[in-house]
Amino acid sequence: MSLAVRVLPDVKGFEKTFDYLVPGSFRDQIRVGTIVRIRLSGRDVRGWVVAVDVEPPTGVVLSPIRRVVGWGPRAELVDLAHWAAHRWFGRTAHLLTTASPDNTVLHVVERKPVALPVPVTLDVLHDGLFQGAGAVFRLPPTSDGYNVAISACRRGNALILVPTVGAARQLGARLRRGGIDISLAPRDWAQIAGGGSAIGTRAAVWAPVRDIKAIVVFDEHDESHQQAQSPTWNARDVAIERARRAGVPCVLVSPMPTLEALDTFALTTVSRSEEREGWPIIDIVDVGRDTDKNRGLLLTDRAMSELGSQRRVIVVTNVTGQAKLLACVACDELARCETCDAIVGQPDEQLVCARCGTNRPVICLACGSSRMKRLRRGAARLRSEIEASVGEPVVEVTASTSFPLPEARVYVGTEAVLRQVRGADVVVFVDIDGELFAPRYRANEQAMALLSLAARLVGARSGGGRIIVQTRHPRHAVFDAVLHSDPGRLVAGERLQRAALGFPPSSALAEVSGVGAPGFCNAVRLVTDRVDVLGPTNGRYLLRATDHTHLSRVLAAVERPAGRLRVEVDPLRV
Repeated sequence: MSLAVRVLPDVKGFEKTFDYLVPGSFRDQIRVGTIVRIRLSGRDVRGWVVAVDVEPPTGVVLSPIRRVVGWGPRAELVDLAHWAAHRWFGRTAHLLTTASPDNTVLHVVERKPVALPVPVTLDVLHDGLFQGAGAVFRLPPTSDGYNVAISACRRGNALILVPTVGAARQLGARLRRGGIDISLAPRDWAQIAGGGSAIGTRAAVWAPVRDIKAIVVFDEHDESHQQAQSPTWNARDVAIERARRAGVPCVLVSPMPTLEALDTFALTTVSRSEEREGWPIIDIVDVGRDTDKNRGLLLTDRAMSELGSQRRVIVVTNVTGQAKLLACVACDELARCETCDAIVGQPDEQLVCARCGTNRPVICLACGSSRMKRLRRGAARLRSEIEASVGEPVVEVTASTSFPLPEARVYVGTEAVLRQVRGADVVVFVDIDGELFAPRYRANEQAMALLSLAARLVGARSGGGRIIVQTRHPRHAVFDAVLHSDPGRLVAGERLQRAALGFPPSSALAEVSGVGAPGFCNAVRLVTDRVDVLGPTNGRYLLRATDHTHLSRVLAAVERPAGRLRVEVDPLRV
């Protein structure tokens, strides 16, 4: 009797499977996940075996598989890819491509487990994180996560996710020096498939780790864990589901856990003294009272004093002007939305909130004045101002800056400067209000993330590192949290505000754009009245459901229209 298998072709815009015969010479090479070549519509295409021993339709003559290309994802990862494609409204083939090796793998050599020594520095707290289904571990930004990784690897083959390639290489090297058999994913795909632990960035969540015993996601709040292209899957959520299916613990580590993480597992923290030490000294400067505002300078006296101290300084500003702030001419109060507290814009004769859509006349809520001024702080102006003050070259850094960076004492730039410069004594945030009041529902989390990045650069409190924050709202809840070295102080208020406005985690969102968006969203309205269709705003629609199960079901039920369509499930910046 001939063996029949089901194959998912790797064809753009295609999500249909076909049955094929397996020639006898290929029998011992075929398993779920094997990459093969098949004949489809008159051409040879690549595909993945997604089921074996299938019963073909009666009376259908099957074509044979043309050849076996090599190893692909393990069977459990094929199932996980199907789940993720449904969850984030995408093609399974996209996810199977991520889960497959970059190069052809013909053979996998099984490696024997390595007996691991028990590190003398292992803390009982870290080991206890892995006793249940999972945990959220709030670890201050300057603290070391090495013992968490060691604890995971002591259980057996572990999967460790970090935000950047540099962090993966650094932590992986430390673990290998500690006797851990760990490989870098996806580069060492074949080696991982043979046995041992794996470490890597977002794509590593699909690594072929065998007999997995634990998963760790460092900096689970970091936006780099989410795929930018559709399907917009998040490695944290895929890791949680992978661990659940395998029946192993998943530990989410972050200096400022997201509400989504806190809704998944119980929170564990270090001692209050350790958490306080793990945050640097933070100075909040009220620019509304600073004497320099009347001289038109962008940096306050406090910031300028650090620039003249010969310490290494990083100055962070909003170079591209994406968060254009409006302030009252009379009282200097920021123009904000009376409904959701986000900053408002003035596209015409009204003030408009891009977050919740509230409109109002051009009136200051604090003093009633109708005159507004624009606050736009660019890096070029800052660099010139600082160079004139300190009398030495200042390096400007943006996302498009090429490497390596020139050596300098002072750097200025966007958020990219926090990721591209290795260390500093002082970090100055010139216009953090643009982040705090941005018309995005995660604005507070994103501002906290910037402060966490800065904290890692300047180091712990005992080392003398310092963050200077210039703001018109020194009593903001984010500043209260960082001044007390307690991000938990932000959680209750953030949860209440998001629930009141209908934002995650109390709801599930999808942003729809492209020429096919109007037709697609109209079809959603016809399918159900349990999904809110908001917009369009700047050509983009927002779909909102009570949970992801319902949202995914509705998205799958709507026929995809002709023309370009982008559906971003779990959008981070709306």
